[in-house]
Amino acid sequence: MNPSSTGSIQNCVTSGVRLLVLLALASVLTACAGFSAPSLNPLNWFSDDEVNPPTPLVNIPVEATLTRQWSVNVGNGQGKNYTEITPSIDSGVIYAASVNGTVVAIEMSTGNTLWSTRIEGVITGGVGSGDGMVMVATESAELVVLDQADGTVKWQHGVSSEVLSAPQTNGDIVVAQTVDDKLVALNTEDGEQRWIYETTQPALTLRGSSKPVITTDAVIAGFSNGTLVAVSAEDGVYLWEERVAVPEGEYDIDRVIDVDGDLLLDGGRILAASYQGNLMAFEVTSGRIVWGMEASSYHGMEQGFGNIYYCDDKSQIFAIRDNSEDIVWDNSDLINREITAPTAVGNYIAVADYEGYVHLLSQIDGRIVGRIQADSDGVRANLLANNGRLYVFGNSGRLTAYQLQ
Repeated sequence: MNPSSTGSIQNCVTSGVRLLVLLALASVLTACAGFSAPSLNPLNWFSDDEVNPPTPLVNIPVEATLTRQWSVNVGNGQGKNYTEITPSIDSGVIYAASVNGTVVAIEMSTGNTLWSTRIEGVITGGVGSGDGMVMVATESAELVVLDQADGTVKWQHGVSSEVLSAPQTNGDIVVAQTVDDKLVALNTEDGEQRWIYETTQPALTLRGSSKPVITTDAVIAGFSNGTLVAVSAEDGVYLWEERVAVPEGEYDIDRVIDVDGDLLLDGGRILAASYQGNLMAFEVTSGRIVWGMEASSYHGMEQGFGNIYYCDDKSQIFAIRDNSEDIVWDNSDLINREITAPTAVGNYIAVADYEGYVHLLSQIDGRIVGRIQADSDGVRANLLANNGRLYVFGNSGRLTAYQLQ
């Protein structure tokens, strides 16, 4: 694999067995002190390209094209650290941020910059938007809320630890998930803490977290212990909890089952995937299991044409017939290319890879039918689609709008 950064361990490991595991993976994990729990980046477990080399790209018959409409620079993008700051769309405006603190609002139709703000600190989580707010989080464990109208900072408030996913809001609270497996809700008016919910964190976790989902009266989040939890949006009271995966294996590295990919809300059910675990669908109100299948993924999912689309931990893409375990198609042309979560645009599924190529796959049979390089520095942020347009935020900080032809 061609890694973009090294994974990090958030605490020193002391047990003999665990030490042997870490020594065996010395090129993968870096021990350090002062944090709550070890974590690692699954994309960078091997530093030698010969171990898991990325699949070379081959020529394809072009059946669909992406035409650039506009491109805007957003600070320094993802920076040198392994971050996945993904823009968000709200009411015809796309909000984007970079690790150096730059936050921008861009008119989706024209690419005109409506405002640009520079906040203090390194941004690690974002971007969330809605109800007049733009929400990001910094590596110093602060949530920063800006006004959608002009980018001025409304408030900022500290939380228990770093936030790596986008904060969410329902207009009453701002909710964020921290890397120490806490779910915190803050008042939208002043940022004061409304409630906090926490789970037990495993000995070893992936570096990342899914963003919480807010329904009519609940907040649902996936955690590093492989559980999906729903709590009351009003006061954080526990509603239900179900397992997406069960840890198995002798060593901590084998027992990593994080729910890191974004959850997929589909009417009365919610879908979640875990690393080294399963893909599951649950009833939103009760947590009852609707269906499930074995899978290993740290990405979010997509749906379309009656299918559920996901990519596994090796960057193989699958189309599963919804509510079943039937594989409609799978595509292994991009294995080990560190692709993003799948995004539906028109009749196609789009993913981007570590070299910045955006690939279009047919939703019918999974063939790659279009390709364009959006950023030579690569793409880690999930792609966004709206009205036949695809929005790509490259690692270098270029946010580009493409029209599907």
